[in-house]
Amino acid sequence: MVELDVKIEAGDLYDFMLMHSYSKPSGLMGSVLGAVMVIVALSTKQWIFLIGGVVLLLYLPWVLFIKSRQQVLGNPVFKQPLHYVLDENGVTISQGETEETQSWENMVKAVSTSKSIILYTSRVNATIFPKRQMGDNKAAVIEIISTHMPPSKVKIRA
Repeated sequence: MVELDVKIEAGDLYDFMLMHSYSKPSGLMGSVLGAVMVIVALSTKQWIFLIGGVVLLLYLPWVLFIKSRQQVLGNPVFKQPLHYVLDENGVTISQGETEETQSWENMVKAVSTSKSIILYTSRVNATIFPKRQMGDNKAAVIEIISTHMPPSKVKIRA
């Protein structure tokens, strides 16, 4: 059993949103198209392609940056730390009087970024464990996730 208290900040949410968006084909296609437009602009001197390419490359990160700030400021869940208990039954999340347990069988996947370990509870929702807040529990969290989820669903790089 591992217990953690985590306060999600805008940077943590932004890291998740970037990873989530750029791991989908639409996020990758936008970046590839933007890069191709910049290359075409530089080789043909048609600067409209440069403008279009830069807009495509910067639009999604900028929108996600703004959205992460708005969500953290506007959602009361992010005002107080969340308490997590990871055990053989699943992940129990509590805050104040509210408590919810999600079983390991219902977890979609577990991934990592350079800043977080992310446990998907559905295709679009996830539990974010910022590495900077995990301290000595990081290895234990990775171990318990890896033990209770099938290896095909776990893509965590320590």
